[in-house]
Amino acid sequence: MNVFKGFKVTLIAVALGFTCLQSFSQTIDPAAVKQEMKRVADWQIKFYKGGSPGYEKAHHPLDWTNGALYVGMVKWAAMAGDDSYYEWLKKIGEDAEWKLHRRQYHADDHTVGQLYADLYKKYKDESMLKPTKDQFGFILYHPAVSSLEWRTPYHQDRWNWCDALFMSPPVWAKLYNITGEQKYLDFMLSEFKATTDFLYDEKEDLYYRDQSYIGKLDNGTKIFWARGNGWVFAGLVNIMNELDPQSKEYKYFLKIYKKMAKRLLELQTPEGHWAMSLLGQEYYPTPETSGSSFFTYGLAWGINQGILEADKYEPAVRKGWMAMVSHITSEGMLGYVQPIGAAPGKAFPDKSEVYGTGAFLSAGSEVYKLYSK
Repeated sequence: MNVFKGFKVTLIAVALGFTCLQSFSQTIDPAAVKQEMKRVADWQIKFYKGGSPGYEKAHHPLDWTNGALYVGMVKWAAMAGDDSYYEWLKKIGEDAEWKLHRRQYHADDHTVGQLYADLYKKYKDESMLKPTKDQFGFILYHPAVSSLEWRTPYHQDRWNWCDALFMSPPVWAKLYNITGEQKYLDFMLSEFKATTDFLYDEKEDLYYRDQSYIGKLDNGTKIFWARGNGWVFAGLVNIMNELDPQSKEYKYFLKIYKKMAKRLLELQTPEGHWAMSLLGQEYYPTPETSGSSFFTYGLAWGINQGILEADKYEPAVRKGWMAMVSHITSEGMLGYVQPIGAAPGKAFPDKSEVYGTGAFLSAGSEVYKLYSK
């Protein structure tokens, strides 16, 4: 009898969950999500080398800015039903001879390795990964021993700013997934822990951008840069996607992810975005779409994975996505992307950046899955 009662409770829970999914599945049209993703992706490809009034300066193809774009663009390529996006991405790798950017240790210059790994998974072409494996092999045998203290010699040879946790760790995780070699995961986890111990505020469950912001106040509030925490939150997702959910490593990242998700839910603005200074909504009312897109991406992923409760977190995803879409121009440019920086600042409706496009496409990939259920 107790078993039967338990079974009935389970059925009721499943039914309620299904009803919940049904209740919000009508609020965002998956076809409309794809349409907006295509408009933004196509606009960005058109102006990849600059030339738009909203995006005038092109970056080096292997720069971190473009690396973040490719992280989202390859997700769009997988769902677009049009191999032209894959061909566009593959040409970038071929032109670069599949090399990473200039600096041996700097996390920013590893970012493009995420694209190479994802293309390798599709095409199984060893040449796509060899330069990255060679460079990371060198790092494994010659690890940086510099301090995490800000502005000490060679300090950015290690991940001592929170953005780095998006740029490099997922590449190490992808190499581990592809090769099965534990050395990649062990190194990544050790360095990630060092950065987290250094920059994570356990009272706020957020990351300082770097040591120079610890102890500083902005209008009386601690300074937690939205995009900086967006880098971390999206990076956690991109790492966990490569790991066994039963592994101790996955559980380490999951613990941080769930704490951040809970805090981000509390900090979302009524308009659906997140303030550029997460604790300073009053002082930073301007929307910002790169950090907010990363948060929307991470929260939607958590619901899709069954990690976050749909009834609790779906409204935040819906508000976040609708806010981001509202800032796309008629031409397909995502506006209100904060320019390159390291702290809360300004954003403008007629200005964009490639990493904002990447964040938006990442968000769309998970929002589409959520509302397709």
